[in-house]
Amino acid sequence: MSDLFKPSRSRHPLQRLIEYSQPYRVQVRLAILASIFNKIFDLAPPALIGAAVDVVVQQENSWLAQFGIQDTYTQLAILSGLSAIIWIFESGFEYGYARLWRNLAQSIQHRLRLDAYQHLQELELGYFEERSTGGLMSILSDDINQLERFLDIGANEILQVLTTVIVIGGAFFILAPNVAWSAIAPMPFIIWGSIVFQRFLAPRYATIREKVGLLNGRLSNNLSGITTIKSFTAEEYELRRVAEDSQAYRQSNRKAIAYSAAFVPLIRMIILVGFISILLFGGIETVEGRLSVGTYSVLVFLTQRLLWPLTRLGDTLDQYQRAMASTNRVMHLLDTPINIPTGETRLPVSQVRGELEFQNVTFAYQGRKNIVENLSLRIPQGKTIGIVGSTGSGKSTLVKLILRFYEVQSGQVTLDGIDINQLHLQDLRRCIGLVSQDVFLFHGTVAENIAYGTFDATEAEIIHAAKIAEAHEFIQQLPQGYETIVGERGQKLSGGQRQRLAIARAILKDPPILILDEATSAVDNETEAAIARSLERITQNRTTIAIAHRLSTIRNADCIYVMEYGKLIESGRHEELIEKQGIYNSLWQMQIGIRA
Repeated sequence: MSDLFKPSRSRHPLQRLIEYSQPYRVQVRLAILASIFNKIFDLAPPALIGAAVDVVVQQENSWLAQFGIQDTYTQLAILSGLSAIIWIFESGFEYGYARLWRNLAQSIQHRLRLDAYQHLQELELGYFEERSTGGLMSILSDDINQLERFLDIGANEILQVLTTVIVIGGAFFILAPNVAWSAIAPMPFIIWGSIVFQRFLAPRYATIREKVGLLNGRLSNNLSGITTIKSFTAEEYELRRVAEDSQAYRQSNRKAIAYSAAFVPLIRMIILVGFISILLFGGIETVEGRLSVGTYSVLVFLTQRLLWPLTRLGDTLDQYQRAMASTNRVMHLLDTPINIPTGETRLPVSQVRGELEFQNVTFAYQGRKNIVENLSLRIPQGKTIGIVGSTGSGKSTLVKLILRFYEVQSGQVTLDGIDINQLHLQDLRRCIGLVSQDVFLFHGTVAENIAYGTFDATEAEIIHAAKIAEAHEFIQQLPQGYETIVGERGQKLSGGQRQRLAIARAILKDPPILILDEATSAVDNETEAAIARSLERITQNRTTIAIAHRLSTIRNADCIYVMEYGKLIESGRHEELIEKQGIYNSLWQMQIGIRA
């Protein structure tokens, strides 16, 4: 089982849920009171029925006659009035608890989802690389929705069952202590069976939550890769894999259903014993004159009201166990430690000079050998630095270390002489504009994607950034121009168009440090040349780091670093590196040969 799905064993999930609901304690108390009073008024009609029977049978000798009300019709009128009052109060409290519990469920669901998502955003990239998007989505969606369903229905059910047991159990001992035992006797067996049932189902519902996470992960992954699936005609293969995951989820549910479905019939048999007992022994007491007919009627009605609701205990406990399994997963996510905490030193963007330095940095991804080893290099402020090397040499890893997506194992990275571990994370990342080779566009308009991160940008500023990125011309040719919807992940645009929008987004941010990680990898030669022309304007008064396979895009850089196996092999300007006849020259000659 993945760490993500392992339950937190430090405290019971119900305790965690109660602690989490503390900000809503007033609403919780009101909802609890509404549920209790609704059930109390709901249990009153059997007593009124018993009183009415007593009036009809005993007439002027009835229970009500003891209060000086001798007229039978007056007694019945009073009982009718009491019935109306009781029904009004019962309906009012039912409205109250339904509204309070539902709003409480929505409030906790909303807060829990936001807290879980916020915490998720603060976790390091390595956390996401070890887990599926679908699995995380099942926590943020399915598990939190499961909690909402329990708070909406299950919590009220539990309270009303408890109220029923206390009120009716007390009434039995007051009205007929000689036969009360016959109705109460089955309850310990019902409660014991419910507890055993709960413990028995708990691990099965944990398995169900795991299986649904795996299924969601498969579906999410396949929908993201639908183009690859279609191009390789793998539809049948993927359908079989989804069917396998869905079948595993179905089977885990079947096992839980098989046990939960047996609960109610078994409980009914126990209830039957209690009902027959009160019917028999209460009837004998009434025949022998030790119990009035009205009281006997009340006892029969109350027995049914006491024991039959317990048949719903199985469904309630079913909801409870599902909710606790979901609570475990959500709380386990919230308990995940943040391994890359923010620093305390503030550094406003306006004060950033842009000088970066790696000092004896060593880094390895989890479970792998060092990708960067004892690396030292300096990136002066306001200069354009190119970084080249073969695939896997550690170029893009440097970008992730600068942005603190990962922590170095040894050494340090400094910005303007300050260790970036000491800087506030938002300050660090605000001063850096990243254009990655894997461009991500959000579902929305072209303008919204350019302005992402600079949400207060004006239309003129957006257009200006697009022009610098050589994107304005193609944007104008789109159906709605800057208001054109780009589709999920920008699928309505070509790779080169997406790349230029990403460049425009970084330009609009206007950071003191600009990082181009294979920023021209998906553009044609014409667009590459256009972007190269604009680089002179883009890089003015800012530190620029350009990682490139196409060496032509960095040939005018102030300094070029050549990396191999995580180490710095060569450095210098383009002409100097050509003269050295080293690795850079070999790469340059290869690209010239290819283009020729």
